[in-house]
Amino acid sequence: MSKLNNKVMDTETLTDDLKSRARSVNPRRREGKIAKAIESQTSRIPSDAFLWAAGGVMTTSLTLKFLKMDHLALFIGQWAAPLLLFGIYNKMVKQKGHDQEDPQPA
Repeated sequence: MSKLNNKVMDTETLTDDLKSRARSVNPRRREGKIAKAIESQTSRIPSDAFLWAAGGVMTTSLTLKFLKMDHLALFIGQWAAPLLLFGIYNKMVKQKGHDQEDPQPA
């Protein structure tokens, strides 16, 4: 039982050490240049565009399934989830992106 307690303590010590290191990496919590560039481009796309694209992909996939093109239907159908995630990301960027604290250059 003492070996188990030592492992638990070691895990807790390691976790605390990693948390303290993570706090010192980016203390002001600023986005990098690449993230800012991506956010500035994706925020231009209307959020519902991703929803409509995902719906179109699902409709296309269903049509391909009815046409017995099963492999292509599966391939196309798997695009729906990433499109919806992109839509969520887009919405989050618009609401809480870096531009909330950093003004956009004119």
